[in-house]
Amino acid sequence: MKTNTVKRGNRTGSAPAPGAVFRALAENPGAPKRSQRAGSVRTPGAARAARPARPGAGVLPKAKLWQLRLYVMDSTSKSATAFTNLKQFCQTHLKGRYRITVIDLLKQPQLAKGDQILAIPTVVRQLPRPVRTLIGNLSDTARVLVGLDLRTAD
Repeated sequence: MKTNTVKRGNRTGSAPAPGAVFRALAENPGAPKRSQRAGSVRTPGAARAARPARPGAGVLPKAKLWQLRLYVMDSTSKSATAFTNLKQFCQTHLKGRYRITVIDLLKQPQLAKGDQILAIPTVVRQLPRPVRTLIGNLSDTARVLVGLDLRTAD
């Protein structure tokens, strides 16, 4: 396939000859200047600090949302205890910053493969990253704090 190009002197394309831009600026110093990017024009003396502020600029970021998945098997006593302990723990330590999703593996067994669930009840912390996994009924608060990475091990 043959393409047609416009030749100007010994150059091809539509770019001006070397030095033509500088000659034009020397002849008319009040003319808008072209920046390095094609299609953008900058007026002399324009400051970058004149941009409008982003919405929410200067406001502290929202608290992290904790997304927790509790894998259970039917409504066994261990599953109920794990849910009660997890909810109480979240209300105490993560008030208003958590979301618990309860997944019954009898109804949705395919979901166990994604988080590599080997035992139940299991809690998987999806967010904040990294993903953390806790197995058991969550009755030991100190271990839950360490396991969810809220406190370092002593």
